Amino acid sequence: MAFVSFKAEGRATYGIARPDGVFDLGRHIGAAFPDLRSFLTAQSLGRIASLPEPLTTDYATGQFTYLPIIPNPAKILCVGLNYQDHLAETGRRPADYPTLFTRFADTLTAHNAPMLLPAVSSAFDYEGELAVIIGKQGFHVPEEKSLDIVAGYSLFNDGSIRDWQRHTNQFTPGKNFPATAGFGPTLVTKEEAGPLPEKSIQTHLNGQQVQSAHLGDMIFSIAKVIAYITAFTALSPGDVIATGTPGGVGFTREPPLFMRSGDTVTVTIEGIGTLTNTIQSAP
Repeated sequence: MAFVSFKAEGRATYGIARPDGVFDLGRHIGAAFPDLRSFLTAQSLGRIASLPEPLTTDYATGQFTYLPIIPNPAKILCVGLNYQDHLAETGRRPADYPTLFTRFADTLTAHNAPMLLPAVSSAFDYEGELAVIIGKQGFHVPEEKSLDIVAGYSLFNDGSIRDWQRHTNQFTPGKNFPATAGFGPTLVTKEEAGPLPEKSIQTHLNGQQVQSAHLGDMIFSIAKVIAYITAFTALSPGDVIATGTPGGVGFTREPPLFMRSGDTVTVTIEGIGTLTNTIQSAP
């Protein structure tokens, strides 16, 4: 099963992806759970025993626009330097613990929506990633039980403003310009996704493949990352973890390959889907 956050008829809502469109859960369940984050919270508390039937199509493809799959996460935690080839191309040394930084919710943009190139920079880099979406409250979760709190997976493009990222040794400025991170299009449940390690992840810029790896190439696995994060902070339904990008990013190339206004960038993960964004100059 795959969930979608979307906008139709001027209304923000969420639902279940159908072959020909979406089934509007927000309409059928009611105002008590107005968005996907509240739906996941209610599910984790046992307040939603079953989904409405039948799963008809309320909006056909083309009758709605996507929203970031979790439009309002309380926490967005991102893992840096989590693939060996990316670690090598940056010249960094291996670390004993995951490298973490945070994003704000207003940095997210949806599938088929633009990622915005800030006026103060021309060093806009792509970073295709797997996003993990939390489905249950978790604090001090042991590694062997970490996946129990996962609702499912999505795609993430951790668009990075490289010059601002390198102003200091903290990543925050380069990762938090508005609408610089693509997120979506769907949340694929972990049961639907199945085992992840052999699944491929690829990024294409204007049709050219620029990144390619397998999810099993991560230095710190999803379970290890969740166990580490929940050792210092609680995770809640709707929280997002971006798990890191493979090698092939633009700033390490000669000459550097950055995204420009008018470009199209896609991130594809086998069995999870494809995230597509255009690049536009910020107003």
